[in-house]
Amino acid sequence: MPDKPFRRPPSGLDRIAFLALYGPIYEHSPWIAEAVFDAGLKAVHDGPDGLHAAMRAVVEAAPRERQLALLRAHPDLAGRLAVRGELTARSATEQAGAGLDKCEPEEFAKFTRLNEAYKAKFGIPFVMAVKGRKRDEILTAFERRLGNDMAAEFRTALDEVHKIARLRLADLQA
Repeated sequence: MPDKPFRRPPSGLDRIAFLALYGPIYEHSPWIAEAVFDAGLKAVHDGPDGLHAAMRAVVEAAPRERQLALLRAHPDLAGRLAVRGELTARSATEQAGAGLDKCEPEEFAKFTRLNEAYKAKFGIPFVMAVKGRKRDEILTAFERRLGNDMAAEFRTALDEVHKIARLRLADLQA
């Protein structure tokens, strides 16, 4: 089944308009959209699947240090930025959709402990595409993923970042 196109096809946008729409897809990492635009947009990029494939390819081809910076650009789930209201609009919506803005004090304390343990072990925040998930599912995944080694968790975190990006692109679809 062909990819349903965006209302405003990316291949018809100038650089400024493209970056305004798609620069925020990967959290605080507009370099991904910049690289996709600079490589040349074609009709294949006019739907979420095609554009996501191009963006994903940029991330996967990036040096590990750049990938690490991308992962570190993500906020903690139910963390301090959320409490202070300092999440990006997309992150706030995604976390609220999973009910992370309604944690009971004990749940919040558990998220805080897990966030700290995860960052101490891996040096990155716990990244998970939370759209359509419940708090208990997220906590279970958190605890399970703490058992991963660094290589497995780095790969899992990147895969989750790509899922988040694909969901965000779908939200922009006509």
